[in-house]
Amino acid sequence: MSNEQLADLTQPQRDRLAFIELRLRFIGEIRRQDLVSRFGIQVAAATRDIGIYKDLAPGNLDYDTKNKVYGCADGFAPVFDFPAERVLAWLSQGFGDGEPSALKSWITCEVPSRLTKPGLDTLACVTRAIHQERPLKVAYHSLSSGETEREIVPFALIDTGLRWHVRAFDRKTQGFRDFVITRIKKPVVLKGQPVAPCERSDQDIQWTRIVELELVPHPDQPRPEITEMDYSMQGGVLRMKLRAATAGYILRKWSVDCSPDHSLRGYEYRLWLKDHLVLYGVKNAVLAPGYRSPGSQNILGKAN
Repeated sequence: MSNEQLADLTQPQRDRLAFIELRLRFIGEIRRQDLVSRFGIQVAAATRDIGIYKDLAPGNLDYDTKNKVYGCADGFAPVFDFPAERVLAWLSQGFGDGEPSALKSWITCEVPSRLTKPGLDTLACVTRAIHQERPLKVAYHSLSSGETEREIVPFALIDTGLRWHVRAFDRKTQGFRDFVITRIKKPVVLKGQPVAPCERSDQDIQWTRIVELELVPHPDQPRPEITEMDYSMQGGVLRMKLRAATAGYILRKWSVDCSPDHSLRGYEYRLWLKDHLVLYGVKNAVLAPGYRSPGSQNILGKAN
């Protein structure tokens, strides 16, 4: 079966074939009953799906007649291109949109829990406003201003690795900024209010600007070749493209030394930003470890 024939199948069929491949590739086996239990289909339908997958990838399955189980063949070649993040989430937390209590991890896996998690009722209001492109009225608590009432126009969620933010236009300050979701209280989606062109994401310079980073093994850390292996570097460089609005968060999460002279010490700094000037104009660059703006360096230079 060709990829064109795969495209002719229904979405539920493709979902089941993807599940077959996940089980084969990462668990090593698949039974008809696995499909029956996961998707609520009849045994005959499960047999048909396995047959379709065999036509699509005949070298991927070996059938064990004694145990009545299909195993992963030595010549296995994947059909589906799964992102590593999705596979790890499936292995550690389960997969699909089913009832949460019915989901389980497929292998023993310890995942560190977050210290902060947004309340689902608040999150639901935020995501509805994003999807429906509507303003959101909130009571927001900040360290500088305490509690204030605001109207925001949210358009994206941001996972900083420490907590969840929502990127939005703030009608109070007339600018784009990040709001910590756990600090949002009493959210109300405003219906019937238009969103102005200046409030949309394409007007957010920090969001639309793409920053191209080159990360290299920290010059003052031993065994750079191991760092290259850990981060799958090509030619000793890890090239990344990030939105300016997220760059500072990510560089902090990865503990990237962003000082111009790789002056930060500590085992956690295994990466160095080769050219710190790429962060010029990035508002949250202040979060990047060791980053100093060119202006501050000049001032320091004059003082010395």
